[in-house]
Amino acid sequence: QVQLVESGGGLVQAGGSLRLSCVASGRSFSSFAMGWFRQAPGKEREFVAAIKWSGGSTYYADSVKGRFTISRDYAKNTVYLRMNSLKPDDTAVYYCAAARTPFVTTPSFYNYWGQGTQVTVSS
Repeated sequence: QVQLVESGGGLVQAGGSLRLSCVASGRSFSSFAMGWFRQAPGKEREFVAAIKWSGGSTYYADSVKGRFTISRDYAKNTVYLRMNSLKPDDTAVYYCAAARTPFVTTPSFYNYWGQGTQVTVSS
């Protein structure tokens, strides 16, 4: 059974940092790209960042470029999202996802999803 399990969300003040983790299990993801999305109340799910398991190439949304860093640990089957200089606009549920097509930003291209972790940034 394929599972993506996120953790690391929480409440942080503006300007603070958080690191989200996503542990993948149930199949090999070596040919996949892993992505982070977020969804704020009343808004559509939004692409944040993606990384290829193989090679580690990365891609970011303009809104987080320079503040967020996506990385992966092959041995732990884990993808991370380091978030610095957080803003209240970053408040959302953050989801981890896996896609066979690399660096797609549309949620429908992603084959597997985690349950999400809440990030709240106070002003």
